[in-house]
Amino acid sequence: MRSITVLSGGHGGAKFIEGLLHGLRAGVLPGISSAESDAGADGAGAPEGVTVTVVANTADDLWIHGLKVCPDLDTVMYTLGRGLDHDRGWGRTDETWSVKEDLEAYGAPNTWFGLGDRDIATHLVRTQMLEAGFTLSQVTEALCRRWLSPVYGDQVRLVPMSDDRIETHVAVKDDSSPSGLATVHFQEYWVRLRAAVPAEQLVFVGLESATPAPGVIEAIAGADLVILPPSNPVVSVGTILGVPGVRDALAATAAPVVGISPIIGGHHVRGMAEQMLASIGVDASAGAVGQHYGARSAGGIIDGWLVDSVDAASVTALEDAGLRAAAVPLWMTDADATAAIAAAAIGLVR
Repeated sequence: MRSITVLSGGHGGAKFIEGLLHGLRAGVLPGISSAESDAGADGAGAPEGVTVTVVANTADDLWIHGLKVCPDLDTVMYTLGRGLDHDRGWGRTDETWSVKEDLEAYGAPNTWFGLGDRDIATHLVRTQMLEAGFTLSQVTEALCRRWLSPVYGDQVRLVPMSDDRIETHVAVKDDSSPSGLATVHFQEYWVRLRAAVPAEQLVFVGLESATPAPGVIEAIAGADLVILPPSNPVVSVGTILGVPGVRDALAATAAPVVGISPIIGGHHVRGMAEQMLASIGVDASAGAVGQHYGARSAGGIIDGWLVDSVDAASVTALEDAGLRAAAVPLWMTDADATAAIAAAAIGLVR
């Protein structure tokens, strides 16, 4: 196994990829020899001879305070580059908030979306490059020269799902509106409203007309393994799948495709997967999400689906639906535990 592609959202996906890379370096993943996994005496860097391409969701992106912010791209980049604030689960370590505090003092709008001072530097560089005519893929590659290249060289690559502008909007109840609904950007639903009201409908602006970013289809078609990590199946992995051509590439790839449930015991581990699943009529259960993705042998997109031990009762139904399925502990408590999850997922479809 030489090439792994991961279709990722933000925190859950980034944490899984971090554990996957730990498992590769430690030589504990099936199908990868210890020689291939040798990353050097200090344990840094990427496994020799193995490449990991991360295709990240960009439908959470937004323009705010005149800056282009890409939450999932940045969360993956900061996590793998060892600059993420793990206590918050987003943003930079050793962050300060002077700009946010002064914006609030001015009474500026949209201060509910907190940008730290160090984080703003990333968004300034991204915005300046985009306005100069560079694509989001080119900008992401440039940013990763700081964050990923010093650690992994050219063996870990982060790419956006599309260079086109795509935004997720959420319709919520609003009695003052003639339609009875009001639409807010996904980040406003998540950050300002804290996903505390039901999501009546999801609107993916620009998704149907988008094209995959350079390298996305190639990363799927040329992979030895494709992984769907425990990211939100609707607004993270789901939006990547919604980019025209991506689902077809998954159906056609010779690589096995395996997913890890973001639902444990009927609840999401982090985020708002339960609310998003309800908005599309899918039960918030590990088995239901696996069947929502569906077996490739029956027109779906995955070959295997890993659930937590507490959801072991769903394995039989998943197998009846054409999936290889297994139940193992899925709590990503540390790097070793997460590497064990990655090993189980790979072992399921080898």
